[in-house]
Amino acid sequence: MTVLAHRTDTLTRDALAVLQPGFEGTTAPDWLLRQVGEGLTAVGLFGRNITSPEQLAALTAQLRTERDDVLVAIDEEGGDVTRLEVRGGSSFPGNLALGAVDDTDLTRGVARELGRRLAECGVNLNWAPSADVNSNPDNPVIGVRSFGADTHLAARHTAAYVQGLQAAGVAACTKHFPGHGDTNVDSHHALPRIDVNLDTLQARELVPFKAAIEAGTKAVMSAHILVPALDPTRPATLSPQILTGLLRGELGYEGLIVTDGMEMHAIAGTYGIERGSVLAIAAGADAICVGGGLADEATVLRLRDALVAAVREGALPEERLADAAARVRALAAWTRGARPDAQPEGSRASGIGLTAARRAVLVTGSTKPLTAPYVATLAPVANIAVGDETPWGVAAELAGLLPGTEAGVFPEGSGAEDVLAAAGDRTVVAVVRDAHRHPWMTEALDALVAARPDTVVVEMGLPRARPRGALYIATHGASRVCGRAAAEVIAGA
Repeated sequence: MTVLAHRTDTLTRDALAVLQPGFEGTTAPDWLLRQVGEGLTAVGLFGRNITSPEQLAALTAQLRTERDDVLVAIDEEGGDVTRLEVRGGSSFPGNLALGAVDDTDLTRGVARELGRRLAECGVNLNWAPSADVNSNPDNPVIGVRSFGADTHLAARHTAAYVQGLQAAGVAACTKHFPGHGDTNVDSHHALPRIDVNLDTLQARELVPFKAAIEAGTKAVMSAHILVPALDPTRPATLSPQILTGLLRGELGYEGLIVTDGMEMHAIAGTYGIERGSVLAIAAGADAICVGGGLADEATVLRLRDALVAAVREGALPEERLADAAARVRALAAWTRGARPDAQPEGSRASGIGLTAARRAVLVTGSTKPLTAPYVATLAPVANIAVGDETPWGVAAELAGLLPGTEAGVFPEGSGAEDVLAAAGDRTVVAVVRDAHRHPWMTEALDALVAARPDTVVVEMGLPRARPRGALYIATHGASRVCGRAAAEVIAGA
């Protein structure tokens, strides 16, 4: 092999190594297996790829027939954002519920059990936890995915989550650096901007990430947000000042830096995914996440070729690409050699997810025992990170406790009159999600309670609106176990 051919082969393998693509289907397509064999070191999984733990284990085993150290990544936060249980809802509450309980041992235990389930299925990199401080209650994309609005609470639970997940042998990927909590725009749709000074960033946004680094997080995910106090021109994912200067230099982080999904409009709509990927690696990122929307071989080849061309044209230092690829391979080697800590005695059977959800419930008021209520779910449009395919609410769980329960879903634009017409003379259980962000929802609740003072209200998002109804229940999340915990309160179980 000539020197030029060897260099080309090395560049191609390094370019493949830094990609974390997705794919369609529940088995690995031939093109993906071929690319893994040619140097692709990581694969991202989404809800579309998973039907059961057994199927997932078979899929990851199939990927490892090509290379035994392949990184299999997933966006499994638990709570509202689940891929492992996308069709039924998560067996674990999300971050806000864990923050509401504020028991770091519980958070560590939940993450440990979640990590165990992932590891059993062959998943070894989890794009979690969210370390964002939810300082803006109108944030459309973080909300219950954050441990809370208190900086130090978010920091201690981020550290506990990282420790628990990695104790199971699954690498944590703490996100979204340098902090997505103070935004009012969803980066899936546009480029958010955080206009705060350096002192605020140091005292608020960066504190949980420092805690994660101290806890040994194996990966950090960048945010597609513009933070002018750090870089006035480029979003964090593409910023050398933020990724290399701040994260590597000032904070001393040495692990893997992963980008958020590059097909999100904040990047794809402004830079394009090819140029964006080159700029991200040049800025200090080590791995390019793509595949939530673009999930085919053509995308992988486009990005591979764009990185190789950038090196040849001098737009991307060859040493930077090689360093990024080496960090990916180092994490892959860690996961292959990771040995999970001993599982606490009896913890598998303890139902730690439901226990945590029950502890997170906040109840105001009381009501007489119900027999067969009408559950009215006032449903906002779900953000892309959560997705609209995962069921949520209390109707199914309550029907199991109170036979004869009926239910309906009411989309934006519905009013109290619609609910009352459907409910008849049954007691109404009104279920909402972030009522404070949806005026139509607030108006419907006010009218319902005025017409039916015995209405039960269940808030499954951020509990910012004032309590309403004879009984008000805040679950701090909309996972299946959060719905179960609320149903138990309503049924008096």
